[in-house]
Amino acid sequence: MSKFGKWIGAGLGWTIGGPIGAILGFAFGSFVDAADLGRFENNRRPDTTTGDFVMSLLVLMAAVMKADQRVMRSELAFVKNYLLKAFGEEDASEMLGMLRDILRQNIPLEDVTRQIRSRMDYSSRLQLMHLIYGIALSDGSVTQSEIDKIGQIGIGLGISQADCESIRSMFIKSNDWAYTVLEVSKNATNEEIKKAYRQMALKNHPDKVAYLGEEIRKQAQEKFQKINEAYELIKKERNMV
Repeated sequence: MSKFGKWIGAGLGWTIGGPIGAILGFAFGSFVDAADLGRFENNRRPDTTTGDFVMSLLVLMAAVMKADQRVMRSELAFVKNYLLKAFGEEDASEMLGMLRDILRQNIPLEDVTRQIRSRMDYSSRLQLMHLIYGIALSDGSVTQSEIDKIGQIGIGLGISQADCESIRSMFIKSNDWAYTVLEVSKNATNEEIKKAYRQMALKNHPDKVAYLGEEIRKQAQEKFQKINEAYELIKKERNMV
């Protein structure tokens, strides 16, 4: 249990059970008493803890890294650097150790994403997708098999196609990337663009994931800044007031 250090201290909720719990090596009999077990057997959605979010991120990231049937040392090095920047040295070291354990496991991706979808709110799932893209592209390149795997994850998490394309365009930029980020056509009117920006800003505001802790909120702030960057680019291009 010590290898999960801070994240057990922060509280692992629904990730103790189901396919994620199996990957992490947890057993209901050892970690959950009869009263807690009821949380996973009724229809009420338990609150997602910081530990739940981090464990979900690591399992999904492992699935992406294994997409091309091999995990390179260079990939782990880039992931380590990303985690250091995002979470700090102590947390990154612990997370990397857990990731190595997870990489040795079979990951039933459909079951894992179904579990996350049923337990985690939409704003937090959007943030998961953003982090997965960020980590996957942290070495400056991504294979088609990894892109396909991330797409599979998005479908499994119940992320809309427009939201998936929006997040992807924040990292893989095309000529019209700013419009894709705001989920509007290049032929949209100025008023439609303003409305789309307000909707995107509301849906992706960092405060929606603030309950997961300051580290996650800071990462959400980066996504929010990308939306603002896209909007400012379009405003400049169109001379919008």
